[in-house]
Order: sequence, then C-alpha cells, then structure tokens
Amino acid sequence: MATTTGEPRAAAAPPVSIRLPGLLLGVGLGGFVDGILLHQLLQWHHMLSSTDTDNIGVKFYNPDTVSGLEMNTVWDGIFHTVCWLSVLLGLALLHARVTHRRRRVWASRKLWGWVLVGWGLFNLVEGVLDHHILGIHHVHAGDQQLWWDIGFLVLGALLVVGGHLIQRGARPLGPGTPAGSAVRRA
Repeated sequence: MATTTGEPRAAAAPPVSIRLPGLLLGVGLGGFVDGILLHQLLQWHHMLSSTDTDNIGVKFYNPDTVSGLEMNTVWDGIFHTVCWLSVLLGLALLHARVTHRRRRVWASRKLWGWVLVGWGLFNLVEGVLDHHILGIHHVHAGDQQLWWDIGFLVLGALLVVGGHLIQRGARPLGPGTPAGSAVRRA
C-alpha cells in the first residue's frame, strides 16, 4: 500500500540487543569448558587446589586426599551451578527477546560473537581473580604455573577481541533487516 505525503510513517523499532544473553551464555559455556576440561578431564586443578599458597588464608583442602578431594568437588559443583545458572539466564533472556524465526538468531554472527566475548570475559575475570589476586588455584600448578595462568588470560583477551570483531561485522538484528521480523525489543 502506498502512502501519501500527508500520512505519517510508522517509526521503525530499534534493533533488539542480544548482547546480554550472548555474554551470559558465553560466561556459562566458558565456565563449563574450564570446569569440564581442566577440573574433571585433565584434573589439573579444582576450585581450592592451591589454597596452601593462596593470598587470602583459605583452609587447604589437599586434592590428593579423599577428604580434600571431597571439599574441592563440592566447590567445583558450586562453580558448575553458577555456570549452569548463567546459561539458563542467557537462554531465558534470548528467548524473551526473540519472538519469531529463532533459528536465524542461533545462526547469527552477532549472537556467537557475543558468546565468544562472554567466554573471554569469564577467562579474564576468573583468571585475574582466582589465579592472581586470590591465588586459590592455577591453570596448571607447578614451576610453570605463571605461564599457564598468563596463557589463560591471553586466550581470554583473544576471545574478547575475536568475538567483538565477529559480532561487529554481523548484520544488526532488528525490524529493518532480513532477520528483522525475528526479534522484538525486550
């Protein structure tokens, strides 16, 4: 239908932001990779495995003893619970912001770029806080632990930069774009 010059045009709705859902998904998924790979499969560390040399005086729970491993496993479980809640919250927010054609959003560079940024932020915050400030565990304890911890931070920085570049180069998700009918303002 054509509009005449006297009729007002409908204002275009602003593009929806999937930044927060993407960041929360990235934080949770990055935490799961850390917990599953480093805590469980490789068994390089647990949440409290370096408290014998920490910076805040947390009681040492030696992961090489049954009782110490039990306490470290409890704290690993608390860590995984926080990761799980982050993923659930990210999914809930994404679901609330995306109303139609959800498959397009899952395939968007915008979402996956923000997920990578979230994973990188997880590495940076967890690495600085737990490895360096609190010292409650390290990526791989031993003579070379500083280099492992720095590598973890470098990986986090690369994920933030790479994710930012990926999402920045993506088409916006909003009413005026091909995926525009797929999202609404939250």
